[in-house]
Amino acid sequence: MVPTYRRALIVGAGLGLSAALARLLAAEGLSVALAARNTEKLQDLAAETGAALHVCDATDAGAVEALFARLEPALGGSPDVVIYNASARLRGSIADLDPEAVARALSVTALGGFHVAQAAARRMRPQRHGAILFTGASASVKGFSESAPFAMGKFALRGLAQSLSRELQPNGIHVAHVVVDGAIRSAARPDPEDRPDATLDPAAIAKTYLALLRQDRSAWSDEVAVRPWVERF
Repeated sequence: MVPTYRRALIVGAGLGLSAALARLLAAEGLSVALAARNTEKLQDLAAETGAALHVCDATDAGAVEALFARLEPALGGSPDVVIYNASARLRGSIADLDPEAVARALSVTALGGFHVAQAAARRMRPQRHGAILFTGASASVKGFSESAPFAMGKFALRGLAQSLSRELQPNGIHVAHVVVDGAIRSAARPDPEDRPDATLDPAAIAKTYLALLRQDRSAWSDEVAVRPWVERF
Protein backbone atom coordinates (compact mmCIF):
# COMPACT_ATOMS: atom_id res chain seq x y z
CA MET A 1 0.00 0.00 0.00
CA VAL A 2 1.32 3.45 -0.97
CA PRO A 3 0.28 6.14 1.54
CA THR A 4 -1.36 9.35 0.32
CA TYR A 5 -0.04 12.59 1.77
CA ARG A 6 -1.78 15.97 1.74
CA ARG A 7 0.05 18.46 3.96
CA ALA A 8 3.81 19.08 4.26
CA LEU A 9 5.95 21.06 6.68
CA ILE A 10 9.58 21.89 5.92
CA VAL A 11 11.54 23.11 8.95
CA GLY A 12 14.78 25.01 8.44
CA ALA A 13 13.60 26.24 5.06
CA GLY A 14 15.97 28.10 2.78
CA LEU A 15 16.48 28.78 -0.91
CA GLY A 16 18.34 25.58 -1.82
CA LEU A 17 17.06 22.07 -1.18
CA SER A 18 14.07 23.31 0.84
CA ALA A 19 12.94 25.47 -2.06
CA ALA A 20 13.22 22.54 -4.45
CA LEU A 21 11.19 20.40 -2.04
CA ALA A 22 8.54 23.09 -1.68
CA ARG A 23 8.16 23.41 -5.45
CA LEU A 24 7.95 19.68 -6.02
CA LEU A 25 5.52 18.94 -3.20
CA ALA A 26 3.30 21.85 -4.18
CA ALA A 27 3.31 20.60 -7.78
CA GLU A 28 2.22 17.20 -6.43
CA GLY A 29 -0.82 18.86 -4.88
CA LEU A 30 0.30 19.04 -1.25
CA SER A 31 -0.35 22.09 0.90
CA VAL A 32 3.07 23.31 2.03
CA ALA A 33 4.22 25.23 5.10
CA LEU A 34 7.76 26.58 5.48
CA ALA A 35 9.27 27.29 8.89
CA ALA A 36 12.50 29.16 9.57
CA ARG A 37 13.96 31.63 12.01
CA ASN A 38 13.99 34.22 9.22
CA THR A 39 11.21 34.02 6.64
CA GLU A 40 11.90 37.30 4.80
CA LYS A 41 14.12 35.49 2.30
CA LEU A 42 11.27 33.07 1.54
CA GLN A 43 8.68 35.59 0.38
CA ASP A 44 9.17 34.97 -3.34
CA LEU A 45 9.19 31.20 -2.85
CA ALA A 46 5.95 31.41 -0.89
CA ALA A 47 4.33 33.45 -3.64
CA GLU A 48 5.52 30.94 -6.25
CA THR A 49 4.38 27.80 -4.43
CA GLY A 50 1.48 29.04 -2.34
CA ALA A 51 3.35 27.95 0.79
CA ALA A 52 2.54 29.46 4.17
CA LEU A 53 5.44 30.99 6.08
CA HIS A 54 5.96 30.53 9.82
CA VAL A 55 8.70 31.95 12.02
CA CYS A 56 10.05 29.27 14.34
CA ASP A 57 13.27 28.49 16.19
CA ALA A 58 13.38 24.70 16.18
CA THR A 59 15.73 24.65 19.18
CA ASP A 60 12.87 25.95 21.33
CA ALA A 61 10.47 23.12 22.20
CA GLY A 62 7.69 25.56 23.07
CA ALA A 63 8.07 27.37 19.76
CA VAL A 64 7.87 24.08 17.87
CA GLU A 65 4.72 23.03 19.72
CA ALA A 66 3.18 26.44 19.00
CA LEU A 67 4.09 26.03 15.32
CA PHE A 68 2.23 22.74 15.06
CA ALA A 69 -0.76 24.21 16.88
CA ARG A 70 -0.90 27.05 14.32
CA LEU A 71 -0.55 24.68 11.39
CA GLU A 72 -3.63 22.59 12.16
CA PRO A 73 -6.17 25.30 11.30
CA ALA A 74 -3.95 26.86 8.63
CA LEU A 75 -3.46 23.63 6.66
CA GLY A 76 -6.80 22.05 7.49
CA GLY A 77 -5.10 19.46 9.69
CA SER A 78 -1.71 18.47 11.03
CA PRO A 79 1.08 18.00 8.47
CA ASP A 80 1.41 14.37 7.43
CA VAL A 81 4.83 14.99 5.87
CA VAL A 82 7.45 16.67 8.05
CA ILE A 83 10.96 17.36 6.73
CA TYR A 84 13.73 18.56 9.03
CA ASN A 85 16.26 20.45 6.94
CA ALA A 86 17.91 22.71 9.53
CA SER A 87 21.60 22.54 10.39
CA ALA A 88 24.42 24.72 11.67
CA ARG A 89 28.02 24.52 10.51
CA LEU A 90 30.82 25.51 12.84
CA ARG A 91 34.46 25.04 11.85
CA GLY A 92 37.62 25.30 13.89
CA SER A 93 40.33 23.45 15.73
CA ILE A 94 39.18 21.51 18.77
CA ALA A 95 41.50 23.63 20.92
CA ASP A 96 39.89 26.87 19.78
CA LEU A 97 36.16 26.11 19.53
CA ASP A 98 33.82 28.08 21.78
CA PRO A 99 31.80 25.53 23.83
CA GLU A 100 28.70 27.74 23.78
CA ALA A 101 28.86 28.04 19.99
CA VAL A 102 29.26 24.27 19.74
CA ALA A 103 26.22 23.74 21.96
CA ARG A 104 24.21 26.08 19.76
CA ALA A 105 25.30 24.26 16.60
CA LEU A 106 24.33 20.91 18.12
CA SER A 107 20.96 22.31 19.15
CA VAL A 108 20.14 23.47 15.63
CA THR A 109 21.39 20.35 13.85
CA ALA A 110 20.15 17.64 16.22
CA LEU A 111 18.05 18.83 19.17
CA GLY A 112 15.77 20.80 16.85
CA GLY A 113 15.21 17.61 14.89
CA PHE A 114 14.12 15.90 18.08
CA HIS A 115 11.66 18.68 18.97
CA VAL A 116 10.12 18.64 15.50
CA ALA A 117 9.94 14.86 15.32
CA GLN A 118 8.35 14.65 18.77
CA ALA A 119 5.64 17.17 17.88
CA ALA A 120 5.00 15.40 14.58
CA ALA A 121 4.89 11.91 16.12
CA ARG A 122 2.40 12.97 18.80
CA ARG A 123 -0.02 13.94 16.04
CA MET A 124 0.76 11.20 13.51
CA ARG A 125 0.69 8.24 15.87
CA PRO A 126 -3.06 8.36 16.66
CA GLN A 127 -3.73 8.50 12.91
CA ARG A 128 -1.25 5.70 12.18
CA HIS A 129 -0.15 7.72 9.18
CA GLY A 130 2.64 10.13 8.28
CA ALA A 131 6.23 10.56 7.17
CA ILE A 132 9.16 12.21 8.94
CA LEU A 133 12.23 12.80 6.78
CA PHE A 134 15.61 14.09 7.98
CA THR A 135 18.29 15.71 5.84
CA GLY A 136 21.75 14.34 6.53
CA ALA A 137 25.15 15.06 5.02
CA SER A 138 28.53 13.50 4.34
CA ALA A 139 29.23 14.38 7.97
CA SER A 140 26.44 12.00 9.03
CA VAL A 141 28.74 9.06 8.32
CA LYS A 142 32.28 10.48 8.40
CA GLY A 143 33.88 13.30 10.33
CA PHE A 144 36.24 15.79 8.73
CA SER A 145 39.16 17.71 10.20
CA GLU A 146 38.17 20.92 12.05
CA SER A 147 34.49 20.13 11.53
CA ALA A 148 33.72 18.22 14.73
CA PRO A 149 30.54 20.15 15.71
CA PHE A 150 28.88 19.49 12.35
CA ALA A 151 29.76 15.80 12.46
CA MET A 152 28.56 15.52 16.07
CA GLY A 153 25.22 17.08 15.15
CA LYS A 154 24.71 15.06 11.98
CA PHE A 155 25.73 11.79 13.63
CA ALA A 156 23.18 12.53 16.36
CA LEU A 157 20.45 13.32 13.81
CA ARG A 158 21.16 10.05 12.01
CA GLY A 159 20.91 8.17 15.31
CA LEU A 160 17.58 9.87 16.00
CA ALA A 161 16.28 8.83 12.58
CA GLN A 162 17.39 5.23 13.04
CA SER A 163 15.78 4.98 16.46
CA LEU A 164 12.53 6.60 15.33
CA SER A 165 12.26 4.39 12.27
CA ARG A 166 12.21 1.34 14.53
CA GLU A 167 9.78 2.90 16.97
CA LEU A 168 7.35 4.61 14.62
CA GLN A 169 7.24 2.59 11.42
CA PRO A 170 5.21 -0.22 13.06
CA ASN A 171 2.70 2.56 13.83
CA GLY A 172 2.35 3.51 10.16
CA ILE A 173 4.82 6.42 10.21
CA HIS A 174 7.58 6.31 7.60
CA VAL A 175 10.86 7.66 8.99
CA ALA A 176 13.85 8.09 6.70
CA HIS A 177 17.23 9.80 6.69
CA VAL A 178 18.69 11.19 3.45
CA VAL A 179 22.48 11.41 3.32
CA VAL A 180 23.33 14.28 0.98
CA ASP A 181 26.90 13.21 0.25
CA GLY A 182 28.28 16.16 -1.65
CA ALA A 183 27.91 19.86 -2.34
CA ILE A 184 24.50 21.13 -3.42
CA ARG A 185 24.48 23.24 -6.58
CA SER A 186 23.41 26.88 -6.31
CA ALA A 187 23.86 30.17 -8.13
CA ALA A 188 26.79 30.88 -5.82
CA ARG A 189 28.25 27.40 -6.36
CA PRO A 190 27.73 26.32 -9.98
CA ASP A 191 29.37 23.27 -11.55
CA PRO A 192 32.82 23.84 -13.09
CA GLU A 193 32.61 23.99 -16.87
CA ASP A 194 34.86 20.96 -17.19
CA ARG A 195 32.91 18.92 -14.60
CA PRO A 196 29.19 18.96 -15.36
CA ASP A 197 27.03 17.46 -12.60
CA ALA A 198 29.92 17.58 -10.15
CA THR A 199 27.49 18.93 -7.55
CA LEU A 200 24.04 17.74 -6.56
CA ASP A 201 21.08 19.38 -8.29
CA PRO A 202 18.62 20.33 -5.51
CA ALA A 203 15.67 19.51 -7.75
CA ALA A 204 17.08 16.02 -8.30
CA ILE A 205 17.58 15.52 -4.56
CA ALA A 206 13.97 16.57 -3.99
CA LYS A 207 12.83 13.80 -6.33
CA THR A 208 14.52 11.30 -4.02
CA TYR A 209 12.41 12.59 -1.11
CA LEU A 210 9.32 12.22 -3.27
CA ALA A 211 10.33 8.68 -4.18
CA LEU A 212 10.54 7.88 -0.46
CA LEU A 213 7.02 9.23 0.03
CA ARG A 214 5.80 7.06 -2.84
CA GLN A 215 7.24 3.84 -1.45
CA ASP A 216 4.88 0.99 -0.70
CA ARG A 217 4.85 0.44 3.05
CA SER A 218 5.78 -3.21 2.51
CA ALA A 219 9.26 -2.03 1.45
CA TRP A 220 10.03 1.27 3.18
CA SER A 221 13.61 2.58 3.12
CA ASP A 222 14.93 4.13 6.32
CA GLU A 223 18.04 5.64 4.74
CA VAL A 224 19.07 6.74 1.26
CA ALA A 225 22.35 8.31 0.14
CA VAL A 226 22.64 10.63 -2.85
CA ARG A 227 25.96 11.71 -4.36
CA PRO A 228 27.29 13.08 -7.67
CA TRP A 229 27.73 10.41 -10.31
CA VAL A 230 31.32 11.54 -11.01
CA GLU A 231 32.50 10.78 -7.46
CA ARG A 232 35.23 8.15 -7.24
CA PHE A 233 34.94 5.68 -4.38
